[in-house]
Amino acid sequence: MLYKKHVFICTNQRPAGGRVCCGEAHGMELVAAFKKQVKARGLQSEIRAQRAGCMETCELGPSVVVYPEGVFYGHVQLSDVDEIVTEHLQNNRVVERLRLTDADFSKLPWKKG
Repeated sequence: MLYKKHVFICTNQRPAGGRVCCGEAHGMELVAAFKKQVKARGLQSEIRAQRAGCMETCELGPSVVVYPEGVFYGHVQLSDVDEIVTEHLQNNRVVERLRLTDADFSKLPWKKG
């Protein structure tokens, strides 16, 4: 495996008047903040943070997913980046207060029916 962990941050944009899009809030700022933290801690050879397109969790966003665990985080703010990097990326402890659960996913409009 090239990286121990891979962080994808939604930066998707949709035309005005359509479905909410979590990347519009501050997707690129989140990407920059994750990259800055990873670099500042000397983790760039182990961890990759990058922008991503839609992850279909728009109503729960801004969304971030960490692989290989497949942990989705929702409602991520710039102030949460340090905690995710320290706890999850460095210490392998999921930040439960931000973790999206099956109950959260079941509320997505496209999952109903």
